[in-house]
Amino acid sequence: MKLNTLKPAPGATSDRHRVGRGVGSGWGKTAGRGHKGQKARSGGFHKVGFEGGQMPLHRRLPKRGFKSLTREDIAEVRTSELQGLAASEIDLAVLQQAGIVSRNALAAKIILSGKLERKLSLKEIQVSKGARAMIEAAGGSIQLTEKPKVEKKKKEKKAKKPEPAEKAEGKEAAKS
Repeated sequence: MKLNTLKPAPGATSDRHRVGRGVGSGWGKTAGRGHKGQKARSGGFHKVGFEGGQMPLHRRLPKRGFKSLTREDIAEVRTSELQGLAASEIDLAVLQQAGIVSRNALAAKIILSGKLERKLSLKEIQVSKGARAMIEAAGGSIQLTEKPKVEKKKKEKKAKKPEPAEKAEGKEAAKS
């Protein structure tokens, strides 16, 4: 017996319905769609979730939650994971080679979790306040290049046009 020779038992399967193939087939004329109506027409079906004009369930329920599309871009690294690394100078490439951070990560952030008792030099890696204190207490250093701040241009307000003398006099008279 081979997989390519397996077949269902005779009579176990029947041919599919070929609708719209004449009166003798039993599925001729209207082809199982009944008479007239929206569902009898081509392209006459409502989209999924349509409830006959009633507000559909997916719109009645409150919106909840949020899934960030960039969540995986910045990987979290615990201070205890840094303790086990052999390298003393650590950047994103070192963390990726060690398998601590995903290859798809664009950046990493060190968070305070566990102990760190060795001197480390971090380059271009973000650090939380607690982790920064622990790394500096162990004699380590953190090097980050600051991104240049882009100043937004403020739109200058146009000076108001001086009003004609007649209208200005009319307003002053109305005030007093």
